Amino acid sequence: MLKLSNNRLFLDAHQGRFDVVILWALDRFSREGVAKTLNYLQKLSASGVQFLSFTEQYLDSTGIFKDAIIGILAAIAKQERVRLGERTKAGLAKAKLKGSKIGRPTVDAEKVTHVKRLKATGISDRAIATALNISPSTVSKYLMTIS
Repeated sequence: MLKLSNNRLFLDAHQGRFDVVILWALDRFSREGVAKTLNYLQKLSASGVQFLSFTEQYLDSTGIFKDAIIGILAAIAKQERVRLGERTKAGLAKAKLKGSKIGRPTVDAEKVTHVKRLKATGISDRAIATALNISPSTVSKYLMTIS
């Protein structure tokens, strides 16, 4: 998927630093839907950069059907992203029905108080972590909480 760091791709393309972009697959390039994906590929074309897919031999910037093929593949990629979200939500719902706890564990207010009391005596975070069988980063987090 395209991120801010990939703006460099378009900048370098505009500056003529390369002639071809080889994609592993279109769905690895962008899952943002037909319009945005086509916009990205058209930006490359406007800069004189060709593109082709390593795993999808029929996807390249030559030929008269390139826009149709790209549009279809972009739509499929977007649908896959939607289906992934649906599967994730269904899995979470199933886990909740089974009684599984979802998300981060809650903060034990008693343990936070204990950590702060031990810290007030001058004990190091690492020693507190060892004594309470929690990680040093959890100790730091607990010290920053308001109780």
